[in-house]
Parts: sequence; C-alpha cells; structure tokens
Amino acid sequence: MRDAVTMTAGRAYTAIERTNGRRDISVTANVDPPAQAENIQRELKASILPDLIKRYPGLTYSFEGHQADMRESLSALVTGSLLALFGIYALLAVPFRSYAQPLIIMVSIPFGVIGAILGHLLMGYALSLNSLFGVVALSGVVVNDSLVLIDLANRNLKAGMTHFQAIHNAGIQRFRPILLTTVTTFGGLMPMIMEKSFQARMMIPMAISLGFGVLFATLITLVLVPSLYMVLEDISRLIHRRPAVDGLPPDGDIRPQLTGPSHPV
Repeated sequence: MRDAVTMTAGRAYTAIERTNGRRDISVTANVDPPAQAENIQRELKASILPDLIKRYPGLTYSFEGHQADMRESLSALVTGSLLALFGIYALLAVPFRSYAQPLIIMVSIPFGVIGAILGHLLMGYALSLNSLFGVVALSGVVVNDSLVLIDLANRNLKAGMTHFQAIHNAGIQRFRPILLTTVTTFGGLMPMIMEKSFQARMMIPMAISLGFGVLFATLITLVLVPSLYMVLEDISRLIHRRPAVDGLPPDGDIRPQLTGPSHPV
C-alpha cells in the first residue's frame, strides 16, 4: 500500500459509537459488480473474521446496511411466497373439489424456478432480489397452462370418456392455446430482456425469471401434467379397488366411435 499512496499523519474529529453499551466500528466498502457482494461476504466469514475473533476475544460482528436490508427483504419475500402458494392452492381446490389435482397443477412451479435459473445462466446475469420477485410473479403465471389442461380433462371425464381419453383429448385441444400463450408471453418480455440501457438494469432479472420460467415450465407441463393425471387415477383406483379401464379401443383409435342402425347392402 505504501508504494501506491503517500500517508501523512494528522488529526481529525472522532466519535465513539456504541450499540447496546458496546463500542462498535463500521467498515464499509463498495463492491463492483454488486452481485459479488455475497461471495465476498462468504469469504470474510470463512477466512478473515475467524482469525480476528481468535486474536481479539469478545469481538463480535454483523453485516448491516445493504446486507441487512436484503436479509429483511428476503425474509418477507419467503413469507409472502408461502402465503401466495397457499392462496393458489386454496383457489384451485375449491372449484376442482379435490385436494390432489391442485398439487398436479402447481407441480409446474418448481420447474418454472429451474427455467428462471437457467435463463440467468444463459443471459449471464446473477440471481438477485429482483430475480426472486420475478420468481414469485412466475408462480401465479405458470399454473395457467396446467389449469386449462386439467379443467378440460375433467369436463371430458364428465362427458363419459375414460381418464386416458379425457387427458389425451385435453392435451390435443389445449396444445395450441398453451403454446401460443407461452410464445407471446416470452416474446413480449424479450425487448426488456435484451435492453442494454442503465434504466432497465433493475427490471431485467425480473423479466428473465418470468420469461424463461414460463417457457421452461410449459414444456414440462405438456408432458408431466398428463402423466401425473394418470398416476393420480391409478392411485385412486388402487385405494378404492376399482377395476382397471382400458383407455384405448381395440383398434387403438381414441376418437369417439359413432354407431347407428345397420343397413343391408
């Protein structure tokens, strides 16, 4: 350090600050880029601060300022996320009159989170608090595709189809609306994701979480949700000891078969 600067001893006004009766010293630093602050904090906890505590018995430390604000925001975010998930489950359980089908619909939420993480890796952004805000918003969006799929399957089931026919028909009829909804949502967020201006830097992580999360969750929804729908039917059949019903006609065609009076040729 002495090679880079010239130090001159002098006097200045000082103040002794105390917290809960104990003297405290504040050490501040600006991290560039700010996303690496967590890495520096982990390094301080692992290597530097333990040595200081051994050298000066009774020394304690805490991370305040922006880090304390982030801890409080993260704690409030976790609480709000749990309440939001419970609200989504309750709103789905009432119209479906089922405790299990809302779980099938909400299974797309974890895969949406995976898509959000992959999106950050692909775009070269670090996860931040704004990214988590986008994940919370994502939880209420990705359930829409599964919702319309299961709803149509239940209506098909009431119309007399087997479970396999009901979910297969729902997947065919809802494939285009689900795909178009996902593409338009992702396309609408792309201008914000690709924006390079400084004013948009705070919103880009949120847009990445929402856009890539919806995109990845949709691909999973079209495959996993119908499978879980059939698994739920198998479990229900085993519990209630119902005989298995083959979902396919003998010729393998699941389209409705129309019968009428025969006419002699």
